[in-house]
Amino acid sequence: MGSNSVRVRRVYEPLEDEDGVRVLVDRLWPRGESKAKAAIDRWLKEVTPSNELRSWYHQDPGSRYDDFVDRYRTELADPAHTAAVGELLTLLREGGPVTLVTAVKDVPRSHVPVLVDHLEHELAHP
Repeated sequence: MGSNSVRVRRVYEPLEDEDGVRVLVDRLWPRGESKAKAAIDRWLKEVTPSNELRSWYHQDPGSRYDDFVDRYRTELADPAHTAAVGELLTLLREGGPVTLVTAVKDVPRSHVPVLVDHLEHELAHP
């Protein structure tokens, strides 16, 4: 993806030189993780799904993921999220890499791939 690459890592994985700017994209601080060890440069709570959406999804993640994706994409376009998305896009346009850091256990079925897809789309179609 070149200079504006987006990486994804779990907060519990060891820090790597290639991480670049590390941005926590979870609403809650990772349980049991110190700020020093996490090495987070920015924490963008505002880019995460709303509490209502998160709560709704976690009631039945097995059957609600597709609807969750649609609803989260809608949220990413609303004013409450656009400023935080803009911060991420600015970091990426400044030359990245940017690593989105999360504590979720099942990253592929979380908000993170939706956010990565949204960022890549915004970078390709400014």
